[in-house]
Amino acid sequence: MSTSHEPDLVAQRAALCASLASIGEFRPGTLQSRYRQCGKPTCHCAREGDPGHGPKWVLTRTVGGKRRNFSIPDEAVEATREQVAEYHRFRALTRELIEVSEQLCGARLTADPRPARPGKRGRWRLPSRRNSKPKQNV
Repeated sequence: MSTSHEPDLVAQRAALCASLASIGEFRPGTLQSRYRQCGKPTCHCAREGDPGHGPKWVLTRTVGGKRRNFSIPDEAVEATREQVAEYHRFRALTRELIEVSEQLCGARLTADPRPARPGKRGRWRLPSRRNSKPKQNV
């Protein structure tokens, strides 16, 4: 037995699975540009209002509970930006898939409760340990 809402959820779940299958390369983290000062008093970066040397690109992410910074070469910035965006898309799709799957399971549970087990009252039991010991040949 199914509810009228269940086919919509099944179709939505199938569409989400297809979207997940199309996910490309991804990596977690945040891409940031950083400017630094070299410390030389005669350098342009020492002047007030000058942003400093840069930009240098860094991917920041948590690894093993600690924040780590990974240097990204200038030529890989655009690819890294796309990978981070794809990671955010992956996370959004998985969150949505979990929600739809949970709704689907709930709809099926309320629509078709499992029938009671036929047979004796009580539950099926394992043999006692005392009776299940291997016999020793003496």
